Amino acid sequence: MHSYDEPVYLISVVAQLLNIHPQTLRQYEREGLIEPSRTEGRMRLYSQRDIDRIKMILRLTRELGVNLAGVDIIMQLKEKIDAMQKEIDSLREELERAHSQATIPSHRAMVTKNNYEIIIFEEE
Repeated sequence: MHSYDEPVYLISVVAQLLNIHPQTLRQYEREGLIEPSRTEGRMRLYSQRDIDRIKMILRLTRELGVNLAGVDIIMQLKEKIDAMQKEIDSLREELERAHSQATIPSHRAMVTKNNYEIIIFEEE
């Protein structure tokens, strides 16, 4: 079994798997939408992550009618959202660790209401 990011699929296999022409994959690469790995002989190799990305591109173009410029913008925004979500998750974990370790000084008060947090610091 190969890892999700391991490039193992040739362009012909990916094209057949997704029922598209290899030239379509080359166009996506020229447009900067995908970046397959290359062998020393310059053959393109695709990972499962690449295939999933191509599936998303195909869904956007075929089912939703988005052009390739729009796909590029959507993919960039999705990557930014994913990065921000990871950062939010990391900060939440850090906050939970701080709460569980009781590292918040007793002279601080924290009130949580809805999705907003209010932190009140006493003057020293």
